[in-house]
Amino acid sequence: APNPTRRERGFTLLEVLVALTIVAVALGAIIKTTGDAARNTAHLRDKTFAQWVALNRLAELQVTREWPATGTRAGTEELGNASWDWTRIVMESGQPGVRRVEVEVRPADSKDDPLVSVVGFIVQQPQGQTTGTGG
Repeated sequence: APNPTRRERGFTLLEVLVALTIVAVALGAIIKTTGDAARNTAHLRDKTFAQWVALNRLAELQVTREWPATGTRAGTEELGNASWDWTRIVMESGQPGVRRVEVEVRPADSKDDPLVSVVGFIVQQPQGQTTGTGG
């Protein structure tokens, strides 16, 4: 039989407050970590798309076999449901027949520093030389 003199005890107000404080701190840390992870994922996605835009600009020069004039050219490209502003800077490399090409990419209408900057070199094909294996 139960002891009639023993009092039934519940949690005191202080114990409940301490438990709620622990839960609140833990939930705050979880929310902050989740938010940081989401921001990092979005930033990596944007850097990846910007990298692809820059590589597309370099590949365009290689495919067309265009000997680019020195100077700056800019444009906008759509990729990944977003617009990207790119700037292509062509300059002499210091080696004859070689030009240095730098492509910077940032989100469209952004005044921030570029997300990526890719550097490549274009080599001038000697006059009279053709490509392919012939027939």
